[in-house]
Amino acid sequence: MIQVKQLTKTFDGFRALDDLTLTVPKGAIYGLVGPNGAGKSTVIRHITGIYRPDKGSVTVLGAPVYENPAVKARIAYIPDDIFYFPSAGLGEMASFYAGIYPSFDRQMYKELLGAFSLDEKMALRRFSKGMQKQAAFLLSIAARPEVLILDEPVDGLDPVMRRQVWGLLMQDVAERGTTVLVSSHNLRELEDVCDHVGIMHKGKMMLERTLAELQDNVVKAQVVLREGSQVPQELNVLHRSASGKILTLIIRGSQEEVNRVLAAANPVFFDLVPLSLEEVFVYELGGVDYEVKSVIL
Repeated sequence: MIQVKQLTKTFDGFRALDDLTLTVPKGAIYGLVGPNGAGKSTVIRHITGIYRPDKGSVTVLGAPVYENPAVKARIAYIPDDIFYFPSAGLGEMASFYAGIYPSFDRQMYKELLGAFSLDEKMALRRFSKGMQKQAAFLLSIAARPEVLILDEPVDGLDPVMRRQVWGLLMQDVAERGTTVLVSSHNLRELEDVCDHVGIMHKGKMMLERTLAELQDNVVKAQVVLREGSQVPQELNVLHRSASGKILTLIIRGSQEEVNRVLAAANPVFFDLVPLSLEEVFVYELGGVDYEVKSVIL
């Protein structure tokens, strides 16, 4: 598992992380989301042992990760900007990975090479961005890590390859119990694969829950009120918009409580609609000065 406790990091007087706490359970696929500048890349660089914390602690698989080669050998990291040696082909990078990852699986590498249809002799610098992402994913999965850290892992991939990458990732989690942390702006895709979500803003963790709990905490209601009726004041309405007689409300609270309150108000019609992860993200940040308050669903 990954455990970040009260992590603070400052760069030239700017506090990039502010008393951040984050927990990724073993075998979970955890989606780390937030606006640009929230601190997602900074916390990832702590989890992978690149940065030393100014304050707080970062442990992976039960041990501190900074300057700990034994732990790092059990972690694979795919950054947004892929690293490769300037003249290396995929086969040479596989040999490099095999030298630093004792668990590197040559047979798995060969199988994935066929699945991705990549030329292992071609220099990686000649690969397209999408092909480089495929190569990085291939090498990381073949390394058989216990923890996999992904920063925008499918950026640049076509829809078919994106589906294949996510499928291989979920298969690896199901078969080996790999712990995965994914940072991405594509919330629609994260919703399909993640079981835990953390939302960051300005270096802080706003909330951290399972996806089911997160979606149950904010409800979209479509309501037609009777003449002269008002929305019940006990509802915590985050946003409202109207289209004719149909009122759309974004309400903080459980579906059971919102359903009870609306039913008691005896409207002409009401229906509760599940929110997507993107909608939850928008309305959670809507209360902390993020520019989303004018969004109309």
